[in-house]
Amino acid sequence: MTSHSVAEQTRRALEVHLLDGSWPVGMRLPAERVLAETLGVSRNTVREAIFCLKERGLLFSRHGSGVFVSDRLQTAISSPWRQLLAAHPDLRWDTLEFRRELEGATAYYAALRANASDLEKIEGIVRRLTDAYDTGEKEEEYRADADFHEAIAEASHNSMFFYLHSGIVRMLREHICLNLMAMEDPTGDVTEHLRQQHLGIWDRIRAQQPDQARQAMLAHIDFTWSELARREDTRTSQ
Repeated sequence: MTSHSVAEQTRRALEVHLLDGSWPVGMRLPAERVLAETLGVSRNTVREAIFCLKERGLLFSRHGSGVFVSDRLQTAISSPWRQLLAAHPDLRWDTLEFRRELEGATAYYAALRANASDLEKIEGIVRRLTDAYDTGEKEEEYRADADFHEAIAEASHNSMFFYLHSGIVRMLREHICLNLMAMEDPTGDVTEHLRQQHLGIWDRIRAQQPDQARQAMLAHIDFTWSELARREDTRTSQ
């Protein structure tokens, strides 16, 4: 079984507890060690699954107390688009297509308009992201990756771009998290490509090269698309 399928099955197993009511709102989750033993997976796999559910707002952490079930399922009934995304994974392609257009533009304008504060913020996120690549801390990688894209949207200083991005930020964070989980990387090749792509985007933005920044972002989204498509083809052919 691949690392992707183990991670996905673990996440789905946790989702079942949320859906069938066995984990009610406000309940504290069992310890990672207990969940790992129960599900027969590593603690790191459990941690990744919990992180993705937290990014979707289904779980939340209390400092020093643990991870708890939120009321998101009860309050998100009015969000049919998110339900459709969850029920139809193929909609990831529509989301990638949308991200390609939006984030290509935000990178372009960030390169034109980013101020010193914006650049300092993005640089700090890039350091977090590269540290996560070096240490293999997947949860921090997912979080820093999403923060990177959000900071670029903010640095575009275009109210509509930032409104669109921030208005769907939870969905985009979930999308990034699920994509990274799907791109299993036993050799480290994918991680190295992602590292170079993020550094390339950052280099173009701080060098105030808008056209190159846009192209770097488009290449990054296209790489994600091709990797996911390749894995989808492999799974369907098995």
